[in-house]
Amino acid sequence: MRRVTELSAHGAAGARIATELRDAILSGEYAPGARIRQEDLAERSGASRVPVREALRILESEGLLTLVANTGAWVTRLTLADCEELYRIRERLEPLLLTYSVPALSPAEIDRFAELAEAMENADDVEEFLRLDREFHLGSYSGAETAVLGDLVLALWNRTQHYRRAFTRVFRAEGDRSVHHDHQLLVAAFRRGDTEEAERILTAHIRRTRLELARHPELFSEEPHGHRNPQPRHR
Repeated sequence: MRRVTELSAHGAAGARIATELRDAILSGEYAPGARIRQEDLAERSGASRVPVREALRILESEGLLTLVANTGAWVTRLTLADCEELYRIRERLEPLLLTYSVPALSPAEIDRFAELAEAMENADDVEEFLRLDREFHLGSYSGAETAVLGDLVLALWNRTQHYRRAFTRVFRAEGDRSVHHDHQLLVAAFRRGDTEEAERILTAHIRRTRLELARHPELFSEEPHGHRNPQPRHR
């Protein structure tokens, strides 16, 4: 019984540490390619190595970390090939999830999306824009009742967070307003209950990000913080 209790405690601590580390990665605290040291994570979380290792395994399964046996853990790096694949998957799946969700969105929720769209246009900070954008899109899927698709889309969003941060810096630097236009068009489609139009706009929205990132291969060739991940790219 004691052994079961210890395993349960380690599991709960591992899940907590995974949540904290996931949030730190998604917020940009750790850049792609940054090394995650178990001893630092254990000290920061006030936990032993056992739940820390469990947390690292959880985030590896989500594609956020790369673990190298007897070497360490790194935040999964940006690669152009992965970007292409992940965004093509998102182009297919997210519009489908949106069609499930739109009929269930309430007027109050749609009003909130309109507020978020306006706030994104006025956001001065990249991280603020990303927070609002995440609330907008994941919120727009909240009306869907799915057994698999919702969780899958959330996992894809987490895996592509660094790509979204890179894209946001690019379009802001170039003065591109198309992202904001898409958000306004989506809100209008939500108000009409036009699922087909919402699906079309969202598909183009995601596709544009993929194509714009492909125009900037330099985003995928940097070695963040001087670290080189010795692990071959996961497939």
